[in-house]
Amino acid sequence: MKTDIEIAKSIKLKPVEDLLKIDPNLLEKYGPYKAKVDYENIKSNNPGKLILVTAVSPTPAGEGKTTTNIGLSMAINRLGHSSISVLREPSLGPVFGMKGGATGGGFAQVLPMEDINFHFTGDFHAITSANNLLAAMIDNHIYHGNDLKIDPNQILFKRVMDMNDRALRNIELGEYTTGFDITVASEIMAILCLSEDLHDLKTRLGEILVAYDFSGNEIYAKDLNAVGAMTLLLKDAIKPNLVQTTENTPAIIHGGPFANIAHGANSIIATKTAMRLCDYTITEAGFGSDLGAEKFMNIKARESGLTPNLIVLVVTMQSLEYHSGYDNLIQHIDHLKQYNIPVLVVLNQFPTDDKNLIIQLKEFVESHGVAFSISDIYNQGSKGGLEFAKQAVELANHDLNEIRYIYETEDSLETKINKVVKCVYGGTGVVFSDMAWDKLQNFEREYGHFNVCMAKTQYSFTDNPKLLGAPSNFKIHINDLKLARGAGFVIALSGKILTMPGLPKKPAAENIDYLEDGTIVGLS
Repeated sequence: MKTDIEIAKSIKLKPVEDLLKIDPNLLEKYGPYKAKVDYENIKSNNPGKLILVTAVSPTPAGEGKTTTNIGLSMAINRLGHSSISVLREPSLGPVFGMKGGATGGGFAQVLPMEDINFHFTGDFHAITSANNLLAAMIDNHIYHGNDLKIDPNQILFKRVMDMNDRALRNIELGEYTTGFDITVASEIMAILCLSEDLHDLKTRLGEILVAYDFSGNEIYAKDLNAVGAMTLLLKDAIKPNLVQTTENTPAIIHGGPFANIAHGANSIIATKTAMRLCDYTITEAGFGSDLGAEKFMNIKARESGLTPNLIVLVVTMQSLEYHSGYDNLIQHIDHLKQYNIPVLVVLNQFPTDDKNLIIQLKEFVESHGVAFSISDIYNQGSKGGLEFAKQAVELANHDLNEIRYIYETEDSLETKINKVVKCVYGGTGVVFSDMAWDKLQNFEREYGHFNVCMAKTQYSFTDNPKLLGAPSNFKIHINDLKLARGAGFVIALSGKILTMPGLPKKPAAENIDYLEDGTIVGLS
């Protein structure tokens, strides 16, 4: 079979203005195949359905969640309905690190994949620049007299870059120690993805807590008069990006917070824009359901008022083997059932999968009261997902149930964290470090109504990536808490989770090349 990049290059792309039935003047083109969408001027009362794609706990190779998202959208279009795939933008960190690309695979990709994986329309660069402008203005304010009396030892705001670079995790900068996070962990990334429009974005930027003064008072971005310039840097980045799939169906890609260290979902603007333009919007949430789907439901859905009509849970035979049986799958199913939304388990099929084991898996899933389907989208494109798409459409057209959240807004922060650990991960409770406990008490007084964003390894329900399957009788260790005041949530950091990843021993960058004849190799 051809490589992903070879398949991508074999596809004849449509001009971007031919992808949607909207006024071409609502598109700001970045060449012939990419465009920004003027979301504010799309007038539609279309009551589109929303389908959320998530997965079991991933193997190191991933379970094909993005491929399934894209393929489901293509298959629904092939059935005669209209559908748009809505995804996050890839980060250069994993593109050059473990993944080598994040635009689907096989015959279910978003194109032009090389542009989407590298730079795209510059959104991540804009977010990086806005973040680092604010960091520079904090230091500059101190240098020129420090009228706000900022305590250099209480500066909370870090610089970011869109690359895995462990050497920048901790740096000495003048009077204080700081460091870099990866761009997808920036609060500005979260703010962009949770904002309803430019006005909301600007307001949230002003609320970023950057430091404390010598008396312990909070200092915000708006106190540094940084918000106007930051907004200007983000005025185009807030607009969602339109591209297409390998079958020339529309795809909207916007925002890219990781799910293990951030909230893991594409922008509210992108999702709502797609829902106004099609019958079925297919969105996704990063990593397993314990991370991405939990945050989609308890943060993004709650903030935006969105309620998925269906949740698709992707599984592979490889993941079942990796996690030594069905226990991991069942934990994810039990978690998703709590939202009172239909769940469809789909097997992302490989040619080597044992047919008898597939039959056993189907019987097992259905015995737990959940629908089951099979997808061969990677190898066949939409043809390999027609039965899957028919089931998804049928389930998504059931009467919408009232969504149930894992925790309530009025719960304390401690209660919210404990409920996620117990109801989602299957743990018995939480152990807070002394520092985390002190911060929890301080945050509770003013920010107890905030959502919680759990920063945790993606490979396990626990905070230990080596404990696979569905462990029991464990506690999650919270080492630190961070207040994302503009985004509206408190981040709870567990285990050894890092907000600046490092490259693996053999990074994907070693295999990527651009040849003199313009051929790209090693990108998948």
